[in-house]
Amino acid sequence: MIKRPSPNFNERPTGTAIDMLVLHYTGMPTADDALARLSDPAAEVSAHYVIDEDGSLYQLVLEEHRAWHAGVAAWRGNTNINDRSIGIELVNPGHEFGYLPFTSAQMTILIPLTQEIIARHAIAARDVVGHSDIAPIRKQDPGELFDWADLANQGIGLWPGSGPPDKLASDFGLALEQYGYDITDLAAAIGAFQRHFRPSNCDGVADTETENILCQLLALEDK
Repeated sequence: MIKRPSPNFNERPTGTAIDMLVLHYTGMPTADDALARLSDPAAEVSAHYVIDEDGSLYQLVLEEHRAWHAGVAAWRGNTNINDRSIGIELVNPGHEFGYLPFTSAQMTILIPLTQEIIARHAIAARDVVGHSDIAPIRKQDPGELFDWADLANQGIGLWPGSGPPDKLASDFGLALEQYGYDITDLAAAIGAFQRHFRPSNCDGVADTETENILCQLLALEDK
């Protein structure tokens, strides 16, 4: 691990537990650009860790400190996401600069890092999220090329099973809110949900397949 301290942090509120892990892409042309911005006091953004395309791991902010990575965001009714989360940035140009698949070297580093963070802070599977999950109106990262299914196979986050179709106990929007999403803009929330759990089609429409996936995830959470 390469120590590259960023000045962009503050103390977590007293008594606030770390119970979320948020994954991002940097969305900048190069790793140097991203590291410079995440360490620029004028930018007022940071993350706890950055993983470069070659697998190099940088620590910018200590986990006990509050990094500034989530911005305006919400999950499971909570809006103090920076207070309660660890943020990891994966170097990737993102949708603005030529979105690319994440490298095997990045995933090789990400998996044990996230496993250790989850164990250290007892983070629930449903609370391992992408930036777009907590800020669906503003963000798309880490995006539809990120392999959430592989992470779930490694015990990191949830992934839907292959059970038979079921019916939601409430309408789709309320069920999506129950899972954790802010549904202020329902189409954006559905699109973010699809980007995470049904990346082949992120059209923001709650079709039968999308509903089935949400049913399966809610059932997993109930076990």
